[in-house]
Amino acid sequence: MAAELTSTKLNAENHLLLDQPLLRLPHELARKNFKSVQRIVERERDHVIPALKEAANASIFNTQTPDQTLAALDAMILRMQSLKRKMETLHEEEQKIQIQSRKRIQHLDSLHDIPSLADVKYDQWSRVRLDRLLVDHMLRSGYSESAKHLAKEKGIEDLVDLDVFVQCQRIAESLRRGETKDALHWCGENKAALKKSQYNMEFELRLQQYIEMIRSGDKSKLVEAMVHAKKYLTPYAETQSTEIHRAAGLLAFPGDTKAEPYKSMYSPDRWTYLSDLFVRTHNELLSLPSRPLLHIALSAGLSALKTPSCHSAYTSSSSNSFSTTTSVCPICSTELNELARNMPYANHTRSYVESDPIVLPNGRIYGQQRLLEISKVCSAETNKVKDPTTGEVFDQSEMKKVFIM
Repeated sequence: MAAELTSTKLNAENHLLLDQPLLRLPHELARKNFKSVQRIVERERDHVIPALKEAANASIFNTQTPDQTLAALDAMILRMQSLKRKMETLHEEEQKIQIQSRKRIQHLDSLHDIPSLADVKYDQWSRVRLDRLLVDHMLRSGYSESAKHLAKEKGIEDLVDLDVFVQCQRIAESLRRGETKDALHWCGENKAALKKSQYNMEFELRLQQYIEMIRSGDKSKLVEAMVHAKKYLTPYAETQSTEIHRAAGLLAFPGDTKAEPYKSMYSPDRWTYLSDLFVRTHNELLSLPSRPLLHIALSAGLSALKTPSCHSAYTSSSSNSFSTTTSVCPICSTELNELARNMPYANHTRSYVESDPIVLPNGRIYGQQRLLEISKVCSAETNKVKDPTTGEVFDQSEMKKVFIM
C-alpha cells in the first residue's frame, strides 16, 4: 500500500519543468514594456525641459514676443499630450500582462493542491496543459486562426501567447515574400536587446537590401547601394568583416553569376534563411524554446517508454492498430515509431526482466515459464515452444538459459 501511494504521489516541481516559458514570457514582455516607457520618458524629458527653460528665459529677458512664447508653450503641451496617450497605451499593455501573469501563476499554483496522480483534478489540469501545448504547436506551425479558435473554445487565452506568435509569423511571412520593412521596424523596437543577441539580424537585413540594389544592375542603384553600405554595413566592420568584403565583391558580379560565394548571396533562398533567422532571434529575445513544447513533452514520454524491442526487425503484434486483443505500444505505433527512432532508451533503475529468462534460436528472449504457458495454449504439439511474436516453432531442447551479467 505504501509503495502504491509513493508511485502515485504528484511531484509538482518535476511537472513544472516543462512550464517555465509560461511565466518567463510575461516577465520578458513586462521588462520590454518598462524599457519602452523609460525610453519615451527620457526622450521627452530631454526635449521639453530645455525648451521650457528657453521659453522662461525668453519671457524674462523679452527676447521673444508673447505670441512666440505662447506658440512654444503650445508645442510643449502638444508633446505632453502625445506622451500621455503613449503612456496610457503602455499602461494598458502592462495591466494586460499583469492579468495574464496572475492567471498563469494561479494555474501553476493549483498543481500544488493536487495530492495524487489518481486525483480527478490532475486529469483536468493535464487536459488544460495539453490544450496549451497544442495551441503552442499550432502557433509555431503558422495555424494562427485554428490556434485562436481552440484557445477561445477551451477558455485558455491568458495561458497562451497568441499575440506574440501571430506577430512573429506575420514578420516571418513578410520576409519570405521578400519584404524587410516589418523586420527592420521590429529590430528598431528591440535595438538595445539585439546588441546582446548571438544573431546578427539587423546586419543580415541591411545586407539583403544591399544585394537587392546590386541585383537590379542599374547605375543609379549601384551608387545608392554604396551609400547604403557605407551607412549601414561599415559599422559592423569589426564583427562582420568577411561578409562586408564579399558584399563589396558583388559590385563586380552580375545576378546570374555562377561564382561562389556570390551565387549564394544572390540566391532567392536567402529570404527563407532570413525568415528562419528572424524566428530564432525572436525566440531568443523572449526566452522562448526553439522547439515546440509539445515536441519536448513527447520526447520525454517517448524516451521513458522506449525499449530495444520497439525497433526490432520483427513486427510485434501490439503494433497492429486494428488489434482489439492487445494494447498498442505508443513507440511501436505507426504514428510515433519513426519519431522515436533517434530517442535514447529509458534509464530504468528497477529491473523488469523475467526471473527465468531463456533465448530461442532466433535470438529473442522470454521468461521460460510464461513462454511454456503461452505455447501450451497456442500450439497443440508437445515439447514444442512457439515464439509469440514471430510465430516460429522450436523444440524445447533448443531453448538456452540466459545469465545477466
